[in-house]
Amino acid sequence: MSSRTVIRGGLVVTASDEIHADVLIEDGRIAALAASATPAAEIFTADRTIDATGKYVLPGGVDAHTHMELPFGGTFASDTFETGTRAAAWGGTTTIVDFAVQSVGHSLRHGLDAWHAKAEGNCAVDYGFHMIVSDVNQETLKEMDLLVEEGVTSFKQFMAYPGVFYSDDGQILRAMQRSAENGGLIMMHAENGIAIDVLVEQALARGETDPRFHGEVRKALLEAEATHRAIRLAQVAGAPLYVVHVSATEAVAELARARDEGLNVFGETCPQYLFLSTDNLAEPDFEGAKYVCSTPLRPKEHQAALWRGLRTNDLQVVSTDHCPFCFAGQKELGRGDFSRIPNGLPGVENRMDLLHQAVLDGHISRRRWIEIACATPARMFGLYPKKGTIAPGADADVVIYDPHAEQVISADTHHMNVDYSAYEGKRITGRVETVLSRGVPVITEREYTGRAGHGVYTPRSTCQYLT
Repeated sequence: MSSRTVIRGGLVVTASDEIHADVLIEDGRIAALAASATPAAEIFTADRTIDATGKYVLPGGVDAHTHMELPFGGTFASDTFETGTRAAAWGGTTTIVDFAVQSVGHSLRHGLDAWHAKAEGNCAVDYGFHMIVSDVNQETLKEMDLLVEEGVTSFKQFMAYPGVFYSDDGQILRAMQRSAENGGLIMMHAENGIAIDVLVEQALARGETDPRFHGEVRKALLEAEATHRAIRLAQVAGAPLYVVHVSATEAVAELARARDEGLNVFGETCPQYLFLSTDNLAEPDFEGAKYVCSTPLRPKEHQAALWRGLRTNDLQVVSTDHCPFCFAGQKELGRGDFSRIPNGLPGVENRMDLLHQAVLDGHISRRRWIEIACATPARMFGLYPKKGTIAPGADADVVIYDPHAEQVISADTHHMNVDYSAYEGKRITGRVETVLSRGVPVITEREYTGRAGHGVYTPRSTCQYLT
């Protein structure tokens, strides 16, 4: 049976336009828009009408960097695909791209199949996968071609975590050369892990075991050095490069320099680097462990360069790197040794709201908010215009957003499966009211009306953002 929904009276905000328009949804897709003041709006008849008067009508958020159920440091990220995608919906995100993991000694296919098994039938919103490449060899390189053909078009490598995910420069170059041929996009965790491990060992030997030392050993210069090296390897290979979770002024400068040279080099940052700092890592009584992630939080003065990079488009995307571990029983594994604290923060539910607050604070414009949180991640990872915009033919992933509602972020009220909030007590203005995923209400006037299994796997085309 055909179904029609009309959203009336709202301000439709996309990366390119702001228009008071009514939105007609038919069979899960955007069918038409009509300016609210025109008689054309009167022709929209529907089975269901949503009144968005005084509200924003936004494309659903695209979070291109999440880690549901990720094994790390002897434990697992605390959000399952079910709890994590439900929390995403509460925060106005209707598509996630998670990371399937290749274990050393196993094939890419083995890892991808394992992640499909975790996610299938459990997700509240749509999802795709990147592939973490931990073991570059001739078979792996051939598999990269096959994965691109079936819609897994991006591959993450690590210059950090020796003995776990680490790839050396030769392995990175080979993967980049392959992606230059098959159209894939290499995503890079850019930190000099070999040097960091030396500094970790030396710090622990001096008795420096508190969480704040996690930030002190993972130096901004070692992020910048790895970023520079990744850029030049990509240039040698003739491949595009996407640097994940950029946190430091010096790393932004490396990206800006490369982009000024005309290279297809892109950068992502995350809300934690925009709103949190080493002050959090230094919180007493081991509370700083809640904020241990890699790249680490930086001193507050780095935030200005990140906001500037987002305004100048030297940074293109804000994702969350959502990788939650409970304080009790998980983060506490690192008491007495900061290097044993599981790395990661919760945030998939908070991203859209925090970035709206950034609009109110004057850091970015309203359309730039949608660009960095919806449209560009969709384009970067081959989902546009199916995702990331409100236009005829797009999936009806739509958020009705109340820009005037006030809220206090708290673990008491969030929906992520983790026992603390990285933004506990932060007062912000703006809140998701209703969320549609492919036309189906998953949040209805602040009530969860979705279900596990509504979200479907979404194959992706290659990067649509290349110059």
